[in-house]
Amino acid sequence: MFAMTLWLGNSAYLYISVAFAQMLKAIMPVAVFLLGTAFGLEEMNCKMLAIMSIISVGVIVASVGEITISWVGVVYQMGGVVAEALRLIFIEIFLKKKGVRLNLISMMYYVSPCSAFCLFIPWLFLEKPKMDASISWNFPPVTLFLNCMCTFVLNLSVFLVISRTSALTARVTGVVRDWSVVLLSAAIFADTKLTFINIVGYAIGILLINLVI
Repeated sequence: MFAMTLWLGNSAYLYISVAFAQMLKAIMPVAVFLLGTAFGLEEMNCKMLAIMSIISVGVIVASVGEITISWVGVVYQMGGVVAEALRLIFIEIFLKKKGVRLNLISMMYYVSPCSAFCLFIPWLFLEKPKMDASISWNFPPVTLFLNCMCTFVLNLSVFLVISRTSALTARVTGVVRDWSVVLLSAAIFADTKLTFINIVGYAIGILLINLVI
């Protein structure tokens, strides 16, 4: 699921803006809650169901306000959302239900090679031929290193939060990060344009997430 999150989530950026992708991720608590209920980790109640439904409406409103929407990118991003939700659920089951006592570094030690292997197979058949057809493979070393370091720290923090709370809490507390990504991407990238409807729809989802907190 970690490999699927990376594959689908990164592929979405080829079709939609960073800000819009982050807005679609606001539906993540809904996916985590519903899957957590299905796996017996969360309890279904009318209040939570109503809040999650309104969050979904907010995401839909934000999508309607997108100027240049690509449904291929939306499908990729939604697939990444489901994969990420399943990953968080499985981590919680692994750490709590199964009683496995691994520290954060050990967890990454086992998860990362499996993810790399799962990504290597589709890369070999889908991405490598395109890269071979290009003039040269261009990997900016500094940017790649910083990206890897940020990913490593992010995953450590996710494992830590889930081990102390739950998968739903881990996703809900990402609100500040989501806002930061949306605002920074709008300021940095010229192709990112936020409309009033975008902001209203995203704000609906975020306000309801705060109620969950």
